[in-house]
Amino acid sequence: MNKKNLVLVLIILISIISGIMIGNLLSKRANGAGISGMMSHSKVDELLTIIKSQYVDTVNINKTTEEVMTDIASKLDPHTVYIPAADLAAVNSELEGSFSGIGVQFNIQNDTVMIVAVISGGPSEKVGLLAGDRIIQVNDTVFVGKKINSEKVMKKLRGKAGTKVKLGVKRRGTHEILRYSITRGEIPINSVDIAYLIEPGVGFIKVSKFADTTYSEFLDAIAKLRNLGAKKYIIDLRENSGGFMEQAINMVNEFLPVGRMIVYSQGKAYPRFEAKSDGKGSCVNLPIVVLIDEFSASASEIFSGAIQDNDRGVIIGRRSFGKGLVQQQMKLSDNSAIRLTVARYYTPSGRSIQKPYERGKAEDYEMDILNRYKHGELDSKDSIHVTKTKKYKTIGGRTVYGGGGIMPDIFVPRDTSEYTPYLNKVINYGYLYQYSFQYSDKNREKLKTIKSWQQMSTYLDSQDLLSDFSAFASTKGVLPNSAQINISKRFLLSQLKAYICRNMLGDPGFYPLLYKDDKTVKTALEELKKKK
Repeated sequence: MNKKNLVLVLIILISIISGIMIGNLLSKRANGAGISGMMSHSKVDELLTIIKSQYVDTVNINKTTEEVMTDIASKLDPHTVYIPAADLAAVNSELEGSFSGIGVQFNIQNDTVMIVAVISGGPSEKVGLLAGDRIIQVNDTVFVGKKINSEKVMKKLRGKAGTKVKLGVKRRGTHEILRYSITRGEIPINSVDIAYLIEPGVGFIKVSKFADTTYSEFLDAIAKLRNLGAKKYIIDLRENSGGFMEQAINMVNEFLPVGRMIVYSQGKAYPRFEAKSDGKGSCVNLPIVVLIDEFSASASEIFSGAIQDNDRGVIIGRRSFGKGLVQQQMKLSDNSAIRLTVARYYTPSGRSIQKPYERGKAEDYEMDILNRYKHGELDSKDSIHVTKTKKYKTIGGRTVYGGGGIMPDIFVPRDTSEYTPYLNKVINYGYLYQYSFQYSDKNREKLKTIKSWQQMSTYLDSQDLLSDFSAFASTKGVLPNSAQINISKRFLLSQLKAYICRNMLGDPGFYPLLYKDDKTVKTALEELKKKK
């Protein structure tokens, strides 16, 4: 097993665990006054008071309290989490419909903040910032170097709407530093990444998370695609770590006839809640396929489970994450918060898809996907570990299993036929992405004249991208290996073209190119051809 490949999977895993902890709230922020009242008279509070007043050395009680709160939360389940007051706004913003900032997408290359895209209609576009600009000063202070990271950039660029930030910008072809004063504004956060006709009559919708605005975005996507002639749909929930349950419920409702169970939940102090379809959805009789993978979790599993248990559509891909717990966010007296697991949710057939865990052993829980990777589950259906005793029946009588995620109806393994040590290196070090930005930046004037992903693909096919990229990678220390490059050629070119297209045309250019040869997407299209 390639060691760097394992590192890559572990990094992705940590990201999804963080995403899950951010998401999956059943309700909006509860005030939690009762909780703060209980805490103030606890034994823990007594102990901290005694330490503060009588311990031999001076102790930072605030820091100790934060550590105790984090430790208590970690003893419960893998998804209960304590959020310090300083982090609460940033954590909440991921699932809110917007945030305040300057309206750019960026990455960091060569210790410099590079603007990848300027959000249409945002504050940066209004003052004239362009994709390819380098931010080298913020508020008259130099802002480059090895200590620059994404978190520091966001802290500098985000802020309350109406406040100002001054930027010093270096632009290709311009010798002097360009100076801008930008008034921050509301920047929308989209959760529907792309909606397009992938084939005549087939609408493709990729949902990246279930946030405040997901359902309304989804309705807009459906309306757009119906106007273009869509009569069948592919809903892509791969790598969607979840979010608000109500958004998933509303989305599923668009596909189910009246009176069908969507999901139910219950807990010790949480009365049973049931969600059923009202039959008023816009796609009740239209064929649907749902794509999932090992990083599809929580609200994604609610959506997939409802479609599967009601025999409403086909689930394609790999076994989902297995997160069947419901969190509620409760604010504490110091403006910190706890996202506490208050209930379990169940799919219509009655199954909990929560995978096993031991309290206080989050590390073992987090290793689950890495273990799936190690024992070959991502490559072979026969390697999937299912609890055979937890059998349930769909509305049509098919057997499904609980206790470990949603099992797809059609399994699609990872495509490892093009994997080589060379490919692993250039992916793990981010060189595909770095080269694509550099290429886009150098050729921006020409690429700006290309208006569609089809035209971009044709143009890039006429360029010697692979040789140029291998020369770039060699300057980074990855020496060319012609045999390995030839094996990985199709994948390398597909990724390079897609990233270049994203730099110039955004997600509407990126995803169609990326998914052009995607095996899971091709399987979905083949399945939909069977549906009238």
